[in-house]
Amino acid sequence: MNQTHTEKKARPVAPKVKELINASKSIILATVDAEGNPNSSYAPFIQVDHTFYILVSFMAKHTKNLADGRKTSIMFIEDESATKQIYARERLTIEAATSQIERDSEIWTYVVAQLKEAHGKVVDVIAEMGDFILIALQPVKGSYVNGFGSAYFVDSNLEIVAHRNDVNHQAK
Repeated sequence: MNQTHTEKKARPVAPKVKELINASKSIILATVDAEGNPNSSYAPFIQVDHTFYILVSFMAKHTKNLADGRKTSIMFIEDESATKQIYARERLTIEAATSQIERDSEIWTYVVAQLKEAHGKVVDVIAEMGDFILIALQPVKGSYVNGFGSAYFVDSNLEIVAHRNDVNHQAK
């Protein structure tokens, strides 16, 4: 029996990168250690210009990986309870360069104040703990997906560069 498959192309949905970031209080982190072993975690963040900042403890595996400048990916993702289709959750994934911010520097003071404003007085407590460091996550490049057939390349300024229409989904 011959069947004819009519390919129905999904139409891209307008990107809402900034809205997704603004709706998030934390980022998902993916790092690797010196042996190449992966580690995933999360951290509350703030964004200043196009850089994300997190205050993290050396008691967590990911902190050494971040402080050592190892490969890092960060992700923002739509809440499961808000999605219409679990396979097509809106998400932004970014490769990021990391750097440690010197304690009590001007940028440390500014960013910690911003973190306190965003996440509350607990920031005052953890910022004083010696095992907590401030990490800057500078976007390099990434991808943004907001539905089937609606995927985009993102640049270091978190701007859409191009629609990812090079891969067509095909039925078997």
